[in-house]
Amino acid sequence: MTSIWPYIVLILLGCGWGLTIPLTVIAVKTGLGHLGIIFWQFFIVMVLFGVRQIFLKNKLSLARNSLQIFCVIAFIGTIFPNSASLIAASYLPGGVLSILIATVPMFAFPIALFLGIDKFEFLRVLGIIFGFLGVYLLTAPEAALPDPSVIWVIPIALMAPIFYGLEGNFVAKFGTGNSSPVEVLLGASIIGCFVTFPLAILSNQFVNPFVPWNSAHYALVFSSIIHGIVYATYVWLVTKVGAVFAAQVSYFVTVAGVVWSMVILDEVHSKFIWMSLVCMILGMALVKPRSH
Repeated sequence: MTSIWPYIVLILLGCGWGLTIPLTVIAVKTGLGHLGIIFWQFFIVMVLFGVRQIFLKNKLSLARNSLQIFCVIAFIGTIFPNSASLIAASYLPGGVLSILIATVPMFAFPIALFLGIDKFEFLRVLGIIFGFLGVYLLTAPEAALPDPSVIWVIPIALMAPIFYGLEGNFVAKFGTGNSSPVEVLLGASIIGCFVTFPLAILSNQFVNPFVPWNSAHYALVFSSIIHGIVYATYVWLVTKVGAVFAAQVSYFVTVAGVVWSMVILDEVHSKFIWMSLVCMILGMALVKPRSH
Protein backbone atom coordinates (compact mmCIF):
# COMPACT_ATOMS: atom_id res chain seq x y z
CA MET A 1 0.00 0.00 0.00
CA THR A 2 1.69 3.17 -1.21
CA SER A 3 -0.81 5.67 0.15
CA ILE A 4 -1.81 6.46 3.71
CA TRP A 5 -5.39 7.52 2.91
CA PRO A 6 -6.91 4.00 3.08
CA TYR A 7 -5.61 3.64 6.63
CA ILE A 8 -7.06 7.02 7.60
CA VAL A 9 -10.46 6.04 6.17
CA LEU A 10 -10.23 2.67 7.95
CA ILE A 11 -9.60 4.34 11.32
CA LEU A 12 -12.43 6.85 10.78
CA LEU A 13 -14.81 4.03 9.84
CA GLY A 14 -13.87 2.10 12.98
CA CYS A 15 -14.35 5.17 15.16
CA GLY A 16 -17.74 5.87 13.56
CA TRP A 17 -19.05 2.32 13.85
CA GLY A 18 -17.67 2.03 17.37
CA LEU A 19 -19.52 5.21 18.34
CA THR A 20 -22.87 3.63 17.44
CA ILE A 21 -22.46 1.06 20.25
CA PRO A 22 -22.68 3.42 23.28
CA LEU A 23 -25.32 5.47 21.44
CA THR A 24 -27.40 2.29 21.11
CA VAL A 25 -26.92 1.55 24.81
CA ILE A 26 -28.22 5.04 25.64
CA ALA A 27 -31.28 4.54 23.42
CA VAL A 28 -32.14 1.20 25.01
CA LYS A 29 -31.38 1.96 28.64
CA THR A 30 -33.46 5.13 28.57
CA GLY A 31 -36.60 3.24 27.67
CA LEU A 32 -36.88 2.74 23.90
CA GLY A 33 -38.05 -0.71 22.75
CA HIS A 34 -35.90 -2.68 20.33
CA LEU A 35 -38.56 -2.96 17.59
CA GLY A 36 -39.16 0.79 17.64
CA ILE A 37 -35.42 1.43 17.40
CA ILE A 38 -34.96 -1.03 14.52
CA PHE A 39 -37.84 0.55 12.57
CA TRP A 40 -36.28 4.02 12.76
CA GLN A 41 -32.86 2.59 11.89
CA PHE A 42 -34.40 1.13 8.74
CA PHE A 43 -36.36 4.31 8.02
CA ILE A 44 -33.39 6.69 8.34
CA VAL A 45 -31.16 4.49 6.17
CA MET A 46 -34.01 4.19 3.64
CA VAL A 47 -34.29 7.97 3.41
CA LEU A 48 -30.51 8.49 3.17
CA PHE A 49 -29.96 5.92 0.42
CA GLY A 50 -33.34 6.58 -1.21
CA VAL A 51 -32.37 10.21 -1.83
CA ARG A 52 -29.08 8.99 -3.29
CA GLN A 53 -30.93 6.59 -5.57
CA ILE A 54 -33.28 9.31 -6.80
CA PHE A 55 -30.40 11.77 -7.30
CA LEU A 56 -28.52 9.21 -9.42
CA LYS A 57 -31.76 8.31 -11.26
CA ASN A 58 -31.21 4.62 -10.57
CA LYS A 59 -34.06 2.13 -10.37
CA LEU A 60 -34.10 -0.47 -7.63
CA SER A 61 -34.04 -4.00 -9.03
CA LEU A 62 -37.18 -6.04 -8.35
CA ALA A 63 -35.78 -9.24 -9.84
CA ARG A 64 -36.43 -12.39 -7.82
CA ASN A 65 -32.80 -12.87 -6.78
CA SER A 66 -32.58 -9.22 -5.70
CA LEU A 67 -35.73 -9.49 -3.58
CA GLN A 68 -34.31 -12.64 -1.96
CA ILE A 69 -31.11 -10.88 -0.93
CA PHE A 70 -33.13 -7.87 0.31
CA CYS A 71 -35.07 -10.22 2.61
CA VAL A 72 -31.93 -11.98 3.83
CA ILE A 73 -30.24 -8.68 4.71
CA ALA A 74 -33.44 -7.34 6.32
CA PHE A 75 -34.08 -10.37 8.52
CA ILE A 76 -30.80 -12.26 9.02
CA GLY A 77 -28.58 -9.20 8.68
CA THR A 78 -30.64 -6.67 10.65
CA ILE A 79 -33.88 -7.58 12.42
CA PHE A 80 -32.67 -10.77 14.14
CA PRO A 81 -29.14 -9.68 15.12
CA ASN A 82 -30.16 -6.13 16.06
CA SER A 83 -32.96 -7.46 18.25
CA ALA A 84 -30.45 -9.67 20.07
CA SER A 85 -27.94 -6.82 20.47
CA LEU A 86 -30.56 -4.33 21.66
CA ILE A 87 -32.00 -6.75 24.21
CA ALA A 88 -28.47 -7.47 25.45
CA ALA A 89 -27.68 -3.73 25.56
CA SER A 90 -30.31 -3.35 28.29
CA TYR A 91 -28.11 -5.40 30.60
CA LEU A 92 -24.50 -5.36 29.37
CA PRO A 93 -21.96 -2.51 29.23
CA GLY A 94 -21.15 -1.07 25.82
CA GLY A 95 -17.55 -2.25 26.09
CA VAL A 96 -18.63 -5.85 26.59
CA LEU A 97 -21.00 -5.61 23.60
CA SER A 98 -18.12 -4.27 21.50
CA ILE A 99 -15.96 -7.25 22.39
CA LEU A 100 -18.72 -9.82 21.79
CA ILE A 101 -19.54 -8.42 18.35
CA ALA A 102 -15.91 -9.14 17.42
CA THR A 103 -16.77 -12.86 17.37
CA VAL A 104 -18.38 -12.49 13.91
CA PRO A 105 -15.40 -14.05 12.05
CA MET A 106 -15.17 -16.82 14.66
CA PHE A 107 -18.71 -17.90 13.72
CA ALA A 108 -18.44 -17.01 10.02
CA PHE A 109 -15.45 -19.31 9.40
CA PRO A 110 -17.03 -22.63 10.53
CA ILE A 111 -20.23 -21.68 8.67
CA ALA A 112 -18.13 -21.09 5.53
CA LEU A 113 -16.47 -24.48 6.00
CA PHE A 114 -19.88 -26.14 6.29
CA LEU A 115 -21.08 -24.43 3.10
CA GLY A 116 -17.91 -25.38 1.27
CA ILE A 117 -16.89 -21.81 0.42
CA ASP A 118 -13.71 -21.71 2.51
CA LYS A 119 -10.78 -24.00 3.29
CA PHE A 120 -9.61 -25.41 6.60
CA GLU A 121 -6.55 -23.65 8.04
CA PHE A 122 -5.01 -24.43 11.41
CA LEU A 123 -4.20 -20.78 12.18
CA ARG A 124 -7.82 -19.77 11.60
CA VAL A 125 -9.02 -22.52 13.92
CA LEU A 126 -6.54 -21.19 16.48
CA GLY A 127 -8.15 -17.79 15.99
CA ILE A 128 -11.55 -19.26 16.86
CA ILE A 129 -10.05 -20.72 20.05
CA PHE A 130 -8.69 -17.31 21.04
CA GLY A 131 -12.09 -15.78 20.28
CA PHE A 132 -13.94 -18.10 22.59
CA LEU A 133 -11.24 -17.72 25.21
CA GLY A 134 -12.18 -14.04 25.07
CA VAL A 135 -15.84 -14.93 25.66
CA TYR A 136 -14.80 -17.20 28.55
CA LEU A 137 -12.87 -14.35 30.18
CA LEU A 138 -16.05 -12.26 30.06
CA THR A 139 -18.17 -14.92 31.71
CA ALA A 140 -16.05 -17.13 33.95
CA PRO A 141 -14.36 -14.85 36.50
CA GLU A 142 -16.84 -13.11 38.78
CA ALA A 143 -14.90 -9.86 38.50
CA ALA A 144 -15.28 -9.62 34.72
CA LEU A 145 -18.83 -8.27 34.47
CA PRO A 146 -19.96 -5.31 36.60
CA ASP A 147 -23.05 -7.36 37.54
CA PRO A 148 -22.37 -11.14 37.45
CA SER A 149 -26.12 -11.85 37.59
CA VAL A 150 -26.50 -10.78 33.92
CA ILE A 151 -24.23 -13.56 32.63
CA TRP A 152 -27.34 -15.19 31.09
CA VAL A 153 -27.46 -12.31 28.59
CA ILE A 154 -24.13 -13.31 26.99
CA PRO A 155 -25.69 -16.09 24.83
CA ILE A 156 -28.35 -13.63 23.64
CA ALA A 157 -25.65 -11.11 22.69
CA LEU A 158 -23.77 -13.86 20.79
CA MET A 159 -26.82 -14.46 18.58
CA ALA A 160 -25.98 -11.20 16.77
CA PRO A 161 -22.53 -12.28 15.48
CA ILE A 162 -23.97 -15.70 14.57
CA PHE A 163 -26.58 -14.04 12.34
CA TYR A 164 -23.96 -11.67 10.88
CA GLY A 165 -21.82 -14.70 10.08
CA LEU A 166 -24.76 -16.34 8.32
CA GLU A 167 -25.47 -13.14 6.39
CA GLY A 168 -21.88 -12.72 5.23
CA ASN A 169 -21.66 -16.31 4.04
CA PHE A 170 -24.97 -16.07 2.20
CA VAL A 171 -23.74 -13.01 0.31
CA ALA A 172 -20.37 -14.68 -0.37
CA LYS A 173 -22.04 -17.80 -1.78
CA PHE A 174 -24.95 -16.29 -3.70
CA GLY A 175 -23.87 -12.70 -4.37
CA THR A 176 -26.10 -9.63 -4.38
CA GLY A 177 -28.04 -10.33 -7.56
CA ASN A 178 -28.41 -7.38 -9.88
CA SER A 179 -27.95 -4.81 -7.11
CA SER A 180 -24.99 -2.92 -5.71
CA PRO A 181 -24.30 -3.24 -1.96
CA VAL A 182 -25.85 0.19 -1.32
CA GLU A 183 -28.96 -0.80 -3.30
CA VAL A 184 -29.15 -4.02 -1.29
CA LEU A 185 -29.17 -2.03 1.95
CA LEU A 186 -31.84 0.29 0.53
CA GLY A 187 -34.04 -2.63 -0.54
CA ALA A 188 -33.55 -4.35 2.81
CA SER A 189 -34.44 -1.13 4.63
CA ILE A 190 -37.69 -0.76 2.67
CA ILE A 191 -38.70 -4.34 3.51
CA GLY A 192 -37.56 -3.85 7.09
CA CYS A 193 -39.76 -0.78 7.49
CA PHE A 194 -42.85 -2.67 6.32
CA VAL A 195 -42.08 -5.55 8.70
CA THR A 196 -41.05 -3.68 11.85
CA PHE A 197 -43.59 -0.82 11.73
CA PRO A 198 -46.67 -2.97 12.49
CA LEU A 199 -44.68 -5.08 14.98
CA ALA A 200 -43.57 -1.94 16.83
CA ILE A 201 -47.14 -0.62 16.90
CA LEU A 202 -48.65 -3.92 18.09
CA SER A 203 -46.00 -4.36 20.80
CA ASN A 204 -46.36 -0.76 21.97
CA GLN A 205 -42.69 -0.12 21.15
CA PHE A 206 -43.17 2.50 18.42
CA VAL A 207 -41.01 5.57 19.03
CA ASN A 208 -43.17 8.65 18.46
CA PRO A 209 -41.02 11.39 16.86
CA PHE A 210 -43.58 14.10 17.70
CA VAL A 211 -43.12 14.03 21.47
CA PRO A 212 -40.47 16.07 23.31
CA TRP A 213 -37.11 14.45 22.60
CA ASN A 214 -34.71 13.16 25.23
CA SER A 215 -31.21 11.69 25.00
CA ALA A 216 -32.58 8.36 23.72
CA HIS A 217 -34.17 9.99 20.66
CA TYR A 218 -31.00 11.89 19.74
CA ALA A 219 -28.87 8.78 20.29
CA LEU A 220 -31.16 6.78 17.99
CA VAL A 221 -31.05 9.35 15.19
CA PHE A 222 -27.30 9.96 15.39
CA SER A 223 -26.44 6.25 15.53
CA SER A 224 -28.68 5.52 12.51
CA ILE A 225 -27.20 8.36 10.44
CA ILE A 226 -23.65 7.35 11.38
CA HIS A 227 -24.36 3.72 10.48
CA GLY A 228 -25.75 4.66 7.06
CA ILE A 229 -22.84 6.96 6.19
CA VAL A 230 -20.21 4.56 7.52
CA TYR A 231 -21.71 1.58 5.68
CA ALA A 232 -21.78 3.47 2.38
CA THR A 233 -18.17 4.58 2.93
CA TYR A 234 -17.15 1.02 3.79
CA VAL A 235 -18.64 -0.25 0.52
CA TRP A 236 -16.75 2.48 -1.35
CA LEU A 237 -13.50 1.50 0.42
CA VAL A 238 -13.99 -2.15 -0.58
CA THR A 239 -14.22 -1.08 -4.24
CA LYS A 240 -10.97 0.90 -3.90
CA VAL A 241 -8.69 -1.34 -1.86
CA GLY A 242 -10.43 -4.73 -1.72
CA ALA A 243 -12.44 -6.67 0.85
CA VAL A 244 -9.47 -8.19 2.72
CA PHE A 245 -7.95 -4.81 3.57
CA ALA A 246 -11.33 -3.25 4.38
CA ALA A 247 -12.22 -6.17 6.69
CA GLN A 248 -9.56 -4.92 9.10
CA VAL A 249 -12.08 -2.27 10.17
CA SER A 250 -13.33 -4.84 12.70
CA TYR A 251 -10.25 -4.24 14.87
CA PHE A 252 -10.95 -0.52 15.07
CA VAL A 253 -14.69 -1.02 15.65
CA THR A 254 -14.03 -3.23 18.67
CA VAL A 255 -11.38 -0.98 20.22
CA ALA A 256 -13.34 2.20 19.42
CA GLY A 257 -16.51 0.70 20.92
CA VAL A 258 -14.70 0.01 24.17
CA VAL A 259 -13.09 3.47 24.28
CA TRP A 260 -16.25 5.37 23.27
CA SER A 261 -18.18 3.49 25.96
CA MET A 262 -15.64 4.58 28.54
CA VAL A 263 -15.85 8.21 27.37
CA ILE A 264 -19.62 8.50 26.86
CA LEU A 265 -20.95 6.01 29.40
CA ASP A 266 -18.19 6.41 32.01
CA GLU A 267 -17.55 2.67 31.96
CA VAL A 268 -14.65 1.25 33.97
CA HIS A 269 -13.49 -2.23 32.99
CA SER A 270 -11.79 -4.95 34.98
CA LYS A 271 -8.57 -6.63 33.91
CA PHE A 272 -10.60 -9.55 32.56
CA ILE A 273 -12.34 -7.26 30.06
CA TRP A 274 -8.99 -6.01 28.76
CA MET A 275 -7.63 -9.56 28.57
CA SER A 276 -10.75 -10.54 26.63
CA LEU A 277 -10.22 -7.62 24.24
CA VAL A 278 -6.63 -8.75 23.55
CA CYS A 279 -7.83 -12.31 22.88
CA MET A 280 -10.51 -11.06 20.49
CA ILE A 281 -8.10 -8.89 18.49
CA LEU A 282 -5.64 -11.78 18.25
CA GLY A 283 -8.47 -14.11 17.25
CA MET A 284 -9.67 -11.72 14.53
CA ALA A 285 -6.11 -11.40 13.19
CA LEU A 286 -5.84 -15.19 12.84
CA VAL A 287 -9.33 -15.87 11.48
CA LYS A 288 -9.54 -13.05 8.93
CA PRO A 289 -9.45 -14.03 5.23
CA ARG A 290 -6.03 -14.24 3.64
CA SER A 291 -5.25 -12.43 0.40
CA HIS A 292 -4.04 -14.74 -2.35
